[in-house]
Amino acid sequence: MIITACETAFGWVGIAASEAGLVELTLPEPTEAAARQRLQERHGPGQADDGRLASLKARLQAYFRGEAVDFADLPLDTHQGTEFQQRVWAATRAIPRGQTRSYGALAQEVGSPGAARAVGQAMARNPWPIVVPCHRVVGHDGRLTGFGGGLEMKRRLLEMERVSESATR
Repeated sequence: MIITACETAFGWVGIAASEAGLVELTLPEPTEAAARQRLQERHGPGQADDGRLASLKARLQAYFRGEAVDFADLPLDTHQGTEFQQRVWAATRAIPRGQTRSYGALAQEVGSPGAARAVGQAMARNPWPIVVPCHRVVGHDGRLTGFGGGLEMKRRLLEMERVSESATR
C-alpha cells in the first residue's frame, strides 16, 4: 500500500493506493501530516510513493485549480463497501462536472427507489471524494446537505465547478 499526500490549492489531499487501484483519498487537510495521518490510522504506515501516483497528483492539483479533470479512467480498489454502495458510487462517479443529482434520483438510478437515506449513507462512506464526486449529490430541493468536508467545502467545490441550480435533477 502506498500512502502519500499531494498539495493542492485547497490544501493537502491524502492518497492511499494498492496494486488494484486507488484505495482512499482524503478531502483537503491543512497540512501534509494531517492528510497522511488519517490514512495511516486506517491502513498502516504504507510505503512511500515511487512515482506511480504522479499522474493522479497532477490531476488533483489541476482539479483544485478549477480545471475540468476527468477521473473516469482511474482504477479504484473496490474491495470495500456493499454491493449497493458500489452501485451508488459508480452512479455518483458518472455525474458530470457542472451537474448535481439528488439522493432520491441516485436511489432510483441504482434501482432502489425510496432508498435516498441509504444513498446518503453510501455518500458518507465514500472513500474517494472528488474522484467519486459525492459533493455533487444534494437534497431533493437542491439544498446542500451532508458532506464530510463540511457544507462550506461542498459549496466551494460546486462553485468551482460552476454548478447552477438548473443543473440539478
